[in-house]
Amino acid sequence: MSPTTQQAFILPAKFANFYVGPRPVPQPGPGFVLVKIESAALNPVDNFIQKAGYFVEEFPGVTGNDAAGTVEEVGEGVTNVKKGDRVVYQGWWNHADRGTLQQYGLADAAEFGIAKIPGNISFDEAATIPLGLATAVVGLYGEREDPMTMGRGGRTGLIPPWDAAGRGAYSGPALVTGGASSVGQFAIQLLKLSGYSPIITTASAHNEAYCKAAGATHVIDYRKVSYPELPAAVAQITSAPVSIVYDAISLEDSQKASWQILAPNGNVIVTLPPVVGKTGADAEDGKRLVYTFGAVHDPTNREVGRAMYRALPGLLAEGLLKPNAVEVLPDGLAGVQGGLDRMANGKVSGVKLIAHPQETV
Repeated sequence: MSPTTQQAFILPAKFANFYVGPRPVPQPGPGFVLVKIESAALNPVDNFIQKAGYFVEEFPGVTGNDAAGTVEEVGEGVTNVKKGDRVVYQGWWNHADRGTLQQYGLADAAEFGIAKIPGNISFDEAATIPLGLATAVVGLYGEREDPMTMGRGGRTGLIPPWDAAGRGAYSGPALVTGGASSVGQFAIQLLKLSGYSPIITTASAHNEAYCKAAGATHVIDYRKVSYPELPAAVAQITSAPVSIVYDAISLEDSQKASWQILAPNGNVIVTLPPVVGKTGADAEDGKRLVYTFGAVHDPTNREVGRAMYRALPGLLAEGLLKPNAVEVLPDGLAGVQGGLDRMANGKVSGVKLIAHPQETV
């Protein structure tokens, strides 16, 4: 039988400081499962929620979007997973019970929200996947016709590589800025599965091998080549039109460089508010700006999210998709704030920070 109380990384009010403390263990209703969370990943959005006051509206809240663990209890109507299954899932901020920075959380067991973990993948590795992969997948493979939502819109609409018609279906060069980030890593891997080549990325020299292991063919050291200089650096690598750019950095300078590099009728995908192009509409030369939102629970993302989670166990088992590199934080949830501080100060590179909630004293 599950415990009735647990430890969680709690946001007591908007803009307040996080703290580790007790909260009830939730019970799964119809369509949900209770997961004993073994590994939970940190994301920049956790800091953004606390500093900017976005997304979480019910308090006390629990952030966290990535989790892996064992199904503890199964709600009515759930048939795709059972008690004892090792699973990975994406949390959701609309209720504290669904945040992942706690010892037990509720997962939506609909097919767009949870997947079994194959035997070759650890809990730590699995926890690096949900938000980063979803952000890459929605931007690249979300339906082009989807309406604008939450200020975002204009999906690229490529055929995904888990579809037989999409594997290796595309050609030509692609650019990913921030290739050592979680989103950048997954974008590189997906673009490789889709057939793009060469795949050019920006990263520090320290992370060159990491990016190439993901599928990048060329790594431009962003410490030596500034964003205004990036178009010339890409032109030295290829003279072919770059029809797809995934800007995983999405700061003003990177967006402007990405837009300049993008060929007519191409797509540039950003993860932060756009400063170029027209969201959800084609520019005069056919260039398209895509502002992606990597939550599979959002209504406009459910179709592509469902397909992604169905394909995920097979992609991982076959080694076609690899998790991020991992750094485990000490002291369970007590180590999360230190990890968030490091992220905010730019002290994390080429790894995904992971907490073990069950190790919280």
